[in-house]
Amino acid sequence: MLTLLELGADVTIVTARTCHLTAIGRANIDNLARYARTIEVVPNMTVRAKLNRIALETVGDISWAEHCAIFTTPFNVAADLGIGLMFYGENPQDQYGGPLGSEDAQVMTRRWVSEFGGFLGLRPDDFVGMEGITDRDMDDYRLTDRAKAWDGEAHFLGQYLPWDSHVNATRAITAGMAWARPSPSNWWLWENLDNAQTGIHDYFMWLKYGFGRGCQQISVDVRTGRIHRDDALIWLKHSGEHILGEYLGESPMSLLTALGAWDSFADVRSRFTNRDIHPCSPSA
Repeated sequence: MLTLLELGADVTIVTARTCHLTAIGRANIDNLARYARTIEVVPNMTVRAKLNRIALETVGDISWAEHCAIFTTPFNVAADLGIGLMFYGENPQDQYGGPLGSEDAQVMTRRWVSEFGGFLGLRPDDFVGMEGITDRDMDDYRLTDRAKAWDGEAHFLGQYLPWDSHVNATRAITAGMAWARPSPSNWWLWENLDNAQTGIHDYFMWLKYGFGRGCQQISVDVRTGRIHRDDALIWLKHSGEHILGEYLGESPMSLLTALGAWDSFADVRSRFTNRDIHPCSPSA
């Protein structure tokens, strides 16, 4: 965002509200308004809580609704305001890996969103009728007709400027953004600070695939030479990715209880544990 301002762009920042906004997240969203106009879109949070629990139980992803909204809300706002150019941050396949050739993508297309958006086979229409969720409730997770007809483009800023999460963090902190290590299983101290449910999402990534967000982060630093692979493996061994603990001071029990998902959690965890990777039951 600061780079775009330095280039003379008239910036509008669009935030799609996370599932469980943290105090740090609130402060950082407010801090953005020091630099550019901001629009924060907050959906019906009672519906969001239902989506969090249903998606966790159905596809093992408590963050489904958040991932869906970040690929619909900005497009809907851009179409409504007549904004023709959007920028997201990095191309995830370039930073973290993906199918050969996907790392070269500069433009976020509908095909890209369909393939990499993290929907896990669930679509907004699938929720209609569940626990009183209406078709209108799911409009926050769909493209509007105007957005479908929008003729603008969404680009990955990291494909045009050198993308370095450490440099980005330094610039953000200098600009007044707050930070804290969200959990011991995170290698970076300044990422994913706005949603307290992220720790549960990352834990299920470990259950399914045998690695978590800390592994993704430290792998980037291995590739860029900030840490040797042997040292990274030592850290990962003791990082606690296999433990579902507090995330930014919020306990998983309190978060899941608020969603009505705690009593069924042991069963859900068991169903989504990849036994080829984890032959024994994971630690809670």
